[in-house]
Amino acid sequence: MSVKYAFDHGKAFVPFITCGDPDLETTEKLIFALERAGADLIELGIPFSDPTAEGPVIQSANLRALSCGVTTDQIFDMVRNVRKKTSIPLVFMTYANVIFSYGTERFCKTASEIGMDGIILPDVPWEEKEEFASVCKQFGLDFISLIAPTSQSRISKIAAEAHGFIYCVSSLGVTGVRSAITSDIGSMVKVAKQSSPLPVAVGFGISTPEQAAQMAMHADGVIIGSAIVSLIAQYGKQAVEPVYAYARSIKSAIAEGSMPESSV
Repeated sequence: MSVKYAFDHGKAFVPFITCGDPDLETTEKLIFALERAGADLIELGIPFSDPTAEGPVIQSANLRALSCGVTTDQIFDMVRNVRKKTSIPLVFMTYANVIFSYGTERFCKTASEIGMDGIILPDVPWEEKEEFASVCKQFGLDFISLIAPTSQSRISKIAAEAHGFIYCVSSLGVTGVRSAITSDIGSMVKVAKQSSPLPVAVGFGISTPEQAAQMAMHADGVIIGSAIVSLIAQYGKQAVEPVYAYARSIKSAIAEGSMPESSV
């Protein structure tokens, strides 16, 4: 199944979780719970000791997972188990160092073999993406590109060369819950869509159903990470039901936000 498939049935809900937080057994249960709640694509974070794009919530999740000794190979094994039961689109979100240290070709080859659909590397600038994007393409993985409020004149170029979907970063700075999204998302999405037929999903800072509905009016999908990871931090191994309930509320809001006002 391809990344783009996630956007073929209306506005997509794209949740993020950190693999191994609190442990890989719970991560596996969370994947299935998110799918039941209506997730269309799931981002799986491979923990890294210096996740530069992340705010304190996801940084803490990375450290919790690493302190439990979670490895990339163990995460690959978990995905193998998950793929026995579901074909939901899955992408890894991690950092260049994680892939470098594993071996770029070996990482991409294994990710493809276990059934991953794409990779997001937030610390790799568009100008330096080719060394990863070319290997991803070789193994049938979508290398997901990010556009940010600071991308401005580069948005068209980034969008034109994108694969899978375009990740629109809603806010400056790192990931994390925000009380308001102040960027002009509509114009960013419009510029991206003028340069690419690919769907555009918005992430960074979205946490409430109201924010999700608002973003769904502009984009093809909504990405939520920190709010989910906060629930996992709060409930630990008991997080599956709270995360499911939260994800259901977000999925409903996205569906409502994508309807014409007259039918809401």
